[in-house]
Amino acid sequence: MADDEEEAYNNTNRAFLQAFLARSTLTYDEAKPILAAIFTAHEKRETLPEDVTEAEFNSYISAANNAVSLYDFEIRSTYHQTTRARVYALVNSTSDPITQLATTHSADEISYLKRALDAMFETYNTPRREIMALTSMDAVRLNRPPTAHRRETQNGSTTQGSAGQGITGKEAEKMLSTLVDEGWFEKSRKGYYSLSPRALMELRGWLIETYNDLGDEDEEEDGPRVLKIKLCYACKEIITTGQRCPKRSCQCRLHDICTQNFFRVQKSKKCPLCKTDWTGNDFVGERAAAATSKPQRRSGNSSLGRTSPPAVSQQGSVDDDGVNEEDDN
Repeated sequence: MADDEEEAYNNTNRAFLQAFLARSTLTYDEAKPILAAIFTAHEKRETLPEDVTEAEFNSYISAANNAVSLYDFEIRSTYHQTTRARVYALVNSTSDPITQLATTHSADEISYLKRALDAMFETYNTPRREIMALTSMDAVRLNRPPTAHRRETQNGSTTQGSAGQGITGKEAEKMLSTLVDEGWFEKSRKGYYSLSPRALMELRGWLIETYNDLGDEDEEEDGPRVLKIKLCYACKEIITTGQRCPKRSCQCRLHDICTQNFFRVQKSKKCPLCKTDWTGNDFVGERAAAATSKPQRRSGNSSLGRTSPPAVSQQGSVDDDGVNEEDDN
């Protein structure tokens, strides 16, 4: 192991930071074989991954954080929304994350990314269904701006997310793969794209500023503020997958893993905000799409009155999905 006498920043720290820079994120389990290899090379004797302690890992994270802080970077951490593994990421502490992406991607690719984010947090994030994820098909279909926006661009004016003439379908697929490789997107087993822990950390301020109606403190509120980006009631981190209060007007959301500890200490399983019974069957994330996408039974042989199964439409809002509206008040 690293000698206690070698507390100063040395080659083992540099090797660890270099390995960190080669990855978008890092967890303790992912770091153990890295540190084991570094210790083995440095001490000339074999160190196994299971011999690396969490205290050693934390000391190398702290040393790396001090080293990169001189260059306006910092190492932040958050818990993965489903596994609850602590994820560490190297983020720029001064510049806009979207501006950072522009240094490695073309203007059309950045516009495509913005359209994808708009789709996640506007189109597919409504009071009825908070999906905040895109199917592979929906994501690829965003390769070109809406026709109206393309006309505006041809006339010389552009809007956010509509610059240029778009990219091809193959380029969109490649961009999605790149965003996953770079650690900005995650792709689920069912083929949904959503923001990764790194993206949620680095884009947190931008997401809240862009998609939440924060209002003006000097003006009186005419109605409830629109909060597209919500925080878990328990851990206070952004939630894009988990559970929600059955009452649509209630803002309470909880990660699946957070519910286990949260309701363990509660006398009853009720929403902490509105006291509605917490069912555990009202979801945030891709399960919200599955919950309302089941085909409805047909009545008789007549085609009259047949309803199409709700679907996420590329052209319209997911509110127009055929789900019966309920009164939550």
